[in-house]
Amino acid sequence: MRSGLPTADTMSEPTQPTTQLPFAFELTRSTSRDDFVPGLANDAALAFIDGWPHWRARVGAMWGPSGSGKTHLSQIWRVASDAIEIAPSALSIESIAELMPGTAVLMDSAGDVTNGAPLFHLINFTYQSQGWLLLTGEPAPQRWPTSVPDLHSRLTAVTGASLELPDEALMARVLLKLSADRQLKFPEALIAYLVPRLRRSFADAEKLVALMDYLALEKKRNVSIETASRALRQLHDERNGQSADNPDGMG
Repeated sequence: MRSGLPTADTMSEPTQPTTQLPFAFELTRSTSRDDFVPGLANDAALAFIDGWPHWRARVGAMWGPSGSGKTHLSQIWRVASDAIEIAPSALSIESIAELMPGTAVLMDSAGDVTNGAPLFHLINFTYQSQGWLLLTGEPAPQRWPTSVPDLHSRLTAVTGASLELPDEALMARVLLKLSADRQLKFPEALIAYLVPRLRRSFADAEKLVALMDYLALEKKRNVSIETASRALRQLHDERNGQSADNPDGMG
């Protein structure tokens, strides 16, 4: 049995140094529609994705902070539209010339495009060929930096939806779903401990649950406050470029 909170003596157990664990061990993320957890922070963007192919225009966008769910939603659209995905770094006039008319294209992190001319041509190609284009970025498209005036005009006209970082209620629902997917049972008290301490990011929630699962299996005990504390500490150390065994982050 791997569920339940620890007894008082387990919770007071001295914390052992945490070995820095690679997050690649079981982070198999699902980006299916059924695995997306909706909430106030992402309802508008979810409705926008679900509204395809009845968008107001052939080019749409989603924008919001890192960790708000843009990538998951864009992958839902990619599957539904049978789109090809082009990385900003791979976009060029030559790559656009190879696209078939009517192609659906996804460009995640399109706000990172450094050369505006190919993106301008991609938007024009989409309209001219009756294709589809979904762009994502952190700021709204009209705020993406570009030295191409015509591209700025195009981006200003793009419609779509914004996302916000998940609130605590949504984070709690996400943690419950992620733990259930791993056949873990997080009691209400454990969720209450985790939510205010976890950065409001879906990616961090996935890492946390995977790491807690790993640590519980490693110790052959139930998930606990101690397990949660160790996992949260490792997430913090990783984000700050430190090793849990080497808090100064030095070699």
